Amino acid sequence: MKFKNIIGIDIGKETIELTVLENGEKKLHLQIENTMKKLNTFFKSLKLEWKDSLFCMEHTGIYNHHLLEVLHQSQANVWLENAIQIKRSIGLTRGKSDKLDAMRIAQYAYLHQERAKLWQPERKVIECLKLLIAQRSRLIKAKKLLQAPLNEGKGFITKDDTKILKQASNTSLKAIQKDLKAVTEKLKQTIESDSRLNELFNYVTSVSNIGTIIGAAVIASTNEFKKISVAKKFACHCGIAPFEYSSGKSIRGKTRVSHMADKDMKTLLHLAALTAASRPGELRDYFERKVAEGKNKMLVLNAIRNKLILRIFACVNNTRKYIKKDLTFA
Repeated sequence: MKFKNIIGIDIGKETIELTVLENGEKKLHLQIENTMKKLNTFFKSLKLEWKDSLFCMEHTGIYNHHLLEVLHQSQANVWLENAIQIKRSIGLTRGKSDKLDAMRIAQYAYLHQERAKLWQPERKVIECLKLLIAQRSRLIKAKKLLQAPLNEGKGFITKDDTKILKQASNTSLKAIQKDLKAVTEKLKQTIESDSRLNELFNYVTSVSNIGTIIGAAVIASTNEFKKISVAKKFACHCGIAPFEYSSGKSIRGKTRVSHMADKDMKTLLHLAALTAASRPGELRDYFERKVAEGKNKMLVLNAIRNKLILRIFACVNNTRKYIKKDLTFA
């Protein structure tokens, strides 16, 4: 679809830079405060044909919440694009400012508007899941930060000094552990309170070695399997899909995964693969067999991660729980 007006938006915590292109030519540039009141007032006064206008912006987390809400209320066409995709597609550039970024986003959207993927808001319950998962991730990082000196100091500092360190962080570690349990419990309650989420959660967690946290994370990152419904695409999203690296006769690199990925989701799946490889069952048998054949351990673990993803999506797409003896899901 071709749009008459392309609006490129660079979002900051306090202000928003906005560039409007009309038929590819710059029409105006504005700076607006990033508040609901200012944005509502501005867009009510903006004389644009909403159906013929495309608003393009990068993912900026919570900073774009006000703008997205206002645009959604106006039934605007919104394109949320990956920042790296925009940066790598516009070629060589010189200089950087918020005003320049808004212009570059507008130019990118104008050139690639036919492949625009229009944004649809997530349900509030999915936003809640994402916030809880993000908070859990922060708590785990804080826990590791406090535990690191205790683990690294073994054999290098005296027992008395180690005891002092433990006493200094013991209260904080207990509090973090308590908060982690509370967040996990809130995740369960949030899922159980919604019939659709509960249904998906039961399908996902029926797969062996997929627990509450991974189940919730998969549902949230796929937006209830609406944004990503194909296993291979999700594997690519998580950075565990192997890609060929070769060119002519000079470059013969090994097939490997990409570093552009959802690293948090990849970590969770890696932990699930490690668990599967250590517990009695077909996946441990598979791991031991492949390692005995001379395969690299990390390569085999990555294959197990892919197997887990395939099983999760098979269960969801076929609306049924995982059955171990069913070869269809093997």
